[in-house]
Amino acid sequence: MHTLFILLKKEFIQFRRNKFIPKMVVMFPVMAMLVISLVTTMDVKNVNVAVVDLDKSETSRRIISDMEASANLTLSLYAGMYEDALRAVEKGDADVILQIPAEYEKELVCGNPPAISLAANGVNATKSQLGAQYLLQAVMKTLKTLDVEQGIALPEEKVFVQNRYNPTLDYPVYMIPALMIILIIMICGFLPALNLVSEKEAGTIEQINVSPVSRLTFTLSKLIPYWIIGLLVLTLAMVIAWVAYGLVPVGSIWIIYVVTLLFSFVMSGLGVSIANCSSTMQQSMYVMFFFIIIFQLMSGLMTPIDSMPQWAQYITYVIPPRYFIEIMRSVYLKGSMFSELWQDFSMLAVFAVFVCLAAMITYKKQS
Repeated sequence: MHTLFILLKKEFIQFRRNKFIPKMVVMFPVMAMLVISLVTTMDVKNVNVAVVDLDKSETSRRIISDMEASANLTLSLYAGMYEDALRAVEKGDADVILQIPAEYEKELVCGNPPAISLAANGVNATKSQLGAQYLLQAVMKTLKTLDVEQGIALPEEKVFVQNRYNPTLDYPVYMIPALMIILIIMICGFLPALNLVSEKEAGTIEQINVSPVSRLTFTLSKLIPYWIIGLLVLTLAMVIAWVAYGLVPVGSIWIIYVVTLLFSFVMSGLGVSIANCSSTMQQSMYVMFFFIIIFQLMSGLMTPIDSMPQWAQYITYVIPPRYFIEIMRSVYLKGSMFSELWQDFSMLAVFAVFVCLAAMITYKKQS
């Protein structure tokens, strides 16, 4: 135990003497939470709409006027023909085409209106689809207002949509827990790998290799500092989320700390295992980047797992961040309890034991 304490003291002294890493541990969470959460947004604004008004009635002008009043929609072109609007889309000057058919108001009063056409530019699928939804909502809002003002009978709305846990569909609310996960992956994965390989390149680790320090003691001395740093980074990220966005965990904060500590075991163990098998810093970085890219793309961090091909969904079961993401979002946004998340906790615990054992076994102790 005394030997472990001495080695831990050495690790923290090295950490403090490093001019770059302490600054990165502080600045990386700050930049990620304040900047990346805003720029990595799926919220669509400034959707350019090309309007083809073949009716030219009071109703069509009302629809166009209400559309222009929307915060997310901009009238980019008032075209006389559909072909003109289509050319605007091809040039990138418009994202969505709104075409109001001839005699729309007349048929609307008779109770049998023709369909209003919406055509979206599918090159930018996200913007076009959400832009079409915004435009559809604006048109339906106008028609409902006409229904009340003029007594025009429109089909009743039979579906009421309510977004639970994120009522306004605010994308930063969805992304902030994911950014916290990225921080833990980067800090607890990269730093131990780079630290250990840098000692190899400097030759200072040879003194430990020929000392009577056991594999377990050495491995713990390399892992424990980053478990502590991971919890400190999480705390800083949560404070920034609260101050900047007013976002606080709905569920227990202790569950968040426990699962973060468990995931820190996984990532730091992976980093040390990679460093043990690498001879240079370049090798360790390439291998670590490979794992991090896989983790980000196949863990449900950026895209829903249910949207992946079936074979990819099977692979995600062996991706540790999948379980961390599920727990973090469930606790942060839904307030889930441990009894609802014990399966994810169990899988993370299995990965933690396996990876930490791998870190100890791959350490090549010399006699």
